[in-house]
Amino acid sequence: MAFWITGAVGLVIAYLLGSTPTGYLAGKLLKGIDIREHGSKSTGATNVLRTLGKWPALVVLVGDVLKGVVAIIVARSICPWLYTALSPRPPTASDFEIWVPWVVCLAGIAVLLGHSRSIWLNFTGGKSAATGLGVLLAMSWPVGLGAAAVFGIVLAMARIVSLSSILAALTAIALVCGFEHPFPYRLLVIGGGIYVIVRHRANIQRLLAGTEPRLGRNGPDAKAEAQV
Repeated sequence: MAFWITGAVGLVIAYLLGSTPTGYLAGKLLKGIDIREHGSKSTGATNVLRTLGKWPALVVLVGDVLKGVVAIIVARSICPWLYTALSPRPPTASDFEIWVPWVVCLAGIAVLLGHSRSIWLNFTGGKSAATGLGVLLAMSWPVGLGAAAVFGIVLAMARIVSLSSILAALTAIALVCGFEHPFPYRLLVIGGGIYVIVRHRANIQRLLAGTEPRLGRNGPDAKAEAQV
């Protein structure tokens, strides 16, 4: 019973963290607008950059990354503490070794779903790339830094956010499989990476057609810019 209660608490916290609509709140607080009615109509940092400017976009980007980081910290620290408090017998080190990676896995999935299916925005949201980066950095910093490096390099060269996000997700999958990680971590990164890529399916179609807009581009086509 203690395990299920702890797992449920971790999932709820992670989902609610992910659901926090940082881009939407930035629009409301700074300009009193619904950012979903402007630019690409997304709540991601890319649309915040276009609509509100670079500093609000940076704040939203950092906030989205932190959502993923905090969700994993909660799963790794608060959940074991709660499990110990609720368990009828003191848990052993082997207990934590077995179930903590699974709690981390579920929390990572929950925070990604929360970002893309926010309860506060009628279960809509972003594409979870930035929040996914936060999950990676907190779960395995080498994988997170590798994915971030690929994102930055591709963005600097191609100026296309969606392409950078997709290649970063693929890099994370390759790295988590190449390094030694618990199976639940690999499952999270593979599943989360595929989820981020699937969320970019419309962008992939535009990339193949050569119509995907580049960062900083203005005009009607910029409305198709990817969410972060």
